[in-house]
Amino acid sequence: MNCAMETTALARVLIDTSVWIEFFRQREPYHSKVTKLIDDDQVVCCGIILAELMQGAKSDKELAVLDDFLKVFTFIPETPELWAAAGKLSGKLRRKGITVGLSDCFIATAAASVKVQVATLDSHFEVLGKPAGITLYPIG
Repeated sequence: MNCAMETTALARVLIDTSVWIEFFRQREPYHSKVTKLIDDDQVVCCGIILAELMQGAKSDKELAVLDDFLKVFTFIPETPELWAAAGKLSGKLRRKGITVGLSDCFIATAAASVKVQVATLDSHFEVLGKPAGITLYPIG
């Protein structure tokens, strides 16, 4: 098997904001694991995660690094249908007495739409797993 085939066989991973924060703080094991995912071209992103990271940026230097996300990573296409699905998922969970933020519901719905795993430290995603049809990437 050649290298190109091996690369395409690796699972793609949507890295949630919680993991990116630990990565940028250079905390282990997250820094090493995310670095490997980046090196192996496995990382995908979505707009809401980029927006959350930019919202929390502490300097122009941090914003410049985040601007590069647009050039470096594949972004999951965001459609009105995905937003509608996220709203439905949030509403369905809420009717069961489970409150999960719309951002997390969107991230889960986006990941499911392109069949990628989610790397997160946020416990909400354990609740979202089955209803959203996602699997979690073992990051910890």
